[in-house]
Amino acid sequence: MTRTILHSDMNNCYASIEGKLDPSLVGKRLVVCGSVEDRHSIVLAKSYEAKAFGVKTGDSLFEAKMKCPGLVAVKPHYDEYFKFSKLAHKIYYSYTNQVEPFGLDECWLDVTGSEKLFGSGETIAHEIKERIKKELGITVSIGVSYNKIFAKLGSDLKKPDAVTVIKKDDFKEIVWPLSTDAIIGIGSKTKKKLMYMNINTLGELANTDVNLLKRKLGIRGLYLWQYANGYDTSKVCDYYHRDKIKSISRGVTTKADLNSYDEVKKIFEELAIEVSKKLIEEDLKAGGVRITIRDKNLDYVSFQKVFTETSISALRLNDKAMDLFKERYDFKEAIRSLTISAINLTKNTKTEQLSLFAPKKVIKDDRLEKVFNEIREKFGSDKIGYLGLELNSKMPEKPSIVTLPSGFKNMI
Repeated sequence: MTRTILHSDMNNCYASIEGKLDPSLVGKRLVVCGSVEDRHSIVLAKSYEAKAFGVKTGDSLFEAKMKCPGLVAVKPHYDEYFKFSKLAHKIYYSYTNQVEPFGLDECWLDVTGSEKLFGSGETIAHEIKERIKKELGITVSIGVSYNKIFAKLGSDLKKPDAVTVIKKDDFKEIVWPLSTDAIIGIGSKTKKKLMYMNINTLGELANTDVNLLKRKLGIRGLYLWQYANGYDTSKVCDYYHRDKIKSISRGVTTKADLNSYDEVKKIFEELAIEVSKKLIEEDLKAGGVRITIRDKNLDYVSFQKVFTETSISALRLNDKAMDLFKERYDFKEAIRSLTISAINLTKNTKTEQLSLFAPKKVIKDDRLEKVFNEIREKFGSDKIGYLGLELNSKMPEKPSIVTLPSGFKNMI
């Protein structure tokens, strides 16, 4: 049976909500950034008026002002963004319980079983779009297709306040002329690799020998070939569905670029606390750590290391992350964002907790972490932590938590 998948994307989410909070900002060349005083502060979002001048997410505030005269900069209001996200989700859930978030401002919806109640996917998309505009005062763009990849592509094709339909029998006319990086899963580095193979469009990718792609790109080559040909079968997670947790990650785009090991360490420390807290909540232990680094040019790399003993300790996660950073990363460019992930997760069983073979320091660190977590839960997260975190001026008010789609493989 052919599915009907929607992808809803809140248009310029942060900037749109800021305009809702302060109507005087509507129509202005606006950016949301970590600090309006710091010229090195990073642009988190921009209005369409600023975008028209070439302002991009990830620019420094100084770069954005050079591109766009009369630019207005405001600080983010994360609590409001979360509130609007929850209100949008409430609308989505009134049509289906198969809703899968992708970050704060995007969601996939499987409405295959809802069409008899609410009409076609296109009808549902238009109704959701108008409800969000009326009830929340912001706009969304929605893609409608038979798989998740093309639904997201559809939401990207027309902005703002639009519905785009990509059908199974006409996707080649719409999708194949597009550049390879039009679909999720192809970043700048993979695009360059494909260009070296003389593959510039999704049609050329779809018609390339899949064995050649696998030789050049590994298993990712197969997935990308499938996506370009519309063979994506990944599911939209049911509201009550919960996949087995394979990793726990926390990442952040900093308020200003990081230029020293000490600055990197402070960011990792705070992110490690959040990861450790989640490990304790899920009753899991980390068997390794992975770090992802994105520099000011928006190029990124990822490295990982396996532990000899599992642990829940934020201190241990942070120490290993810094060891990995110093061993593997060539610190030539300023850093714009960092992510730390606990990997190789295992259940925190009673047997493991009492293991006589674990080094005393690991056992001590784990016990200490549980005490820290209990104190934070009872008295607040700011009551105990690492010395010097309060001086960490480049950390935003809240970490940027990104939820990746569970059905996709090897996102690049």
